[in-house]
Amino acid sequence: RFELIDVVTTHSILDCILTSSTSAMMEKISSIWSRADDTAPKAKSKCIRMWPHPNLKAPTPTVFVLDHSDRSSHCFLLGSRRSRLLHPTMKLSAAVLAAAALGADAFMAPRPMGVARPTTSLSVSVSDLQGAQDMIDGILDEKNCGPVFVRLAWHDSGTYDKDVEGSSGACGSIRFDPEINHGANAGLAGAVAILEPVKEAFPDMSYADIFQMASARSIELAGGPKIDMVYGRVDATGSDDCAPEGNLPDGEAGDEGKYGGPGGTASTEDTTPFGHLRKVFYRMGFDDEGIVALSGAHTFGRAYADRSGLGAEKTKFTDGSKQVRVDGSEAKYTPGGSSWTEKWLVFDNSYFTTIPDEDADKELLKMSTDKTLFDDEGFKPFAENFRDDQDAFFESYAKAHKKLSELGSTFEGVSL
Repeated sequence: RFELIDVVTTHSILDCILTSSTSAMMEKISSIWSRADDTAPKAKSKCIRMWPHPNLKAPTPTVFVLDHSDRSSHCFLLGSRRSRLLHPTMKLSAAVLAAAALGADAFMAPRPMGVARPTTSLSVSVSDLQGAQDMIDGILDEKNCGPVFVRLAWHDSGTYDKDVEGSSGACGSIRFDPEINHGANAGLAGAVAILEPVKEAFPDMSYADIFQMASARSIELAGGPKIDMVYGRVDATGSDDCAPEGNLPDGEAGDEGKYGGPGGTASTEDTTPFGHLRKVFYRMGFDDEGIVALSGAHTFGRAYADRSGLGAEKTKFTDGSKQVRVDGSEAKYTPGGSSWTEKWLVFDNSYFTTIPDEDADKELLKMSTDKTLFDDEGFKPFAENFRDDQDAFFESYAKAHKKLSELGSTFEGVSL
């Protein structure tokens, strides 16, 4: 049985009612709404959102959102008698309002003394998300550190294995030892440290959300596509949540002529770069298009010999000489490493125009796992399409990035 604790409108607080079925509840809600607000087109109102509450026991608090043809939205918070009510000031978007209402209820729910509350969409607020985003944007503007934020988020989520129940993924486990000290994660402790002030300022945000937000904002602010991000991930709580070493991709073969290795949740070892890439990314649930699209992020950033084992100490493009951002302003950066593209702080499709170009500057990085995109018959059609059509690249990339950012996550989503 559900109890309608309250109905949030811009006009009034309506009566509480009891019902034993969802359909009856919606019928009664519509009836009450018709009497309460003559300005809304009742006949075209419909339930477009329904969030069950994952933490509290029955009767489960639930949020319904009625959407009207005039694009207004109203939130109905249902739950047990101990549920608390969130009163928003005015109409908000349906998804945001409903998630915020649930957030207030969860935050007020009792918990055992000494037990930390996991950070989920049930406790993080939309204002926290916006504040964190503004703070991350400021860090990016000051430090031009977008590429390392992308690498941090990808290495957190890229350990996911779709065939392993409870597999690690985009859960913030990368901040713990031993994962942060895996060979592929060299240098990422510094990225975690840069984002630590965001966590201090907005403690209800999970590290997992902060890492993924920083990555998505880095792409967008560098001229790339806007990623349809959802937030509210539950954080890993310790080293027991860390992924085993060996799930991330290699750029070149090792001393024995093999890419990857037998470790991780499943072997990624292969004698060919295309075989290795497929073993890594198929394990996460990606297809060839997703592999090629995600590889295109190499248009953004540099490789360092002391991190990935690849790249020069510096090149003519990374020696401290002028680099511009997407807005044309000059970017300050620490010299070093090798870039795949000449303008490596701009996100575009130049990776796909540079890799197959035999006349490209020899100081630009071209790994075997880059060149295979134009050699392998499965990868080649996508690589050529992205070379010729930046919009097509952006569309595929945005989908693949979103998917990667949610792998292994446990959350109820909040969008900005």
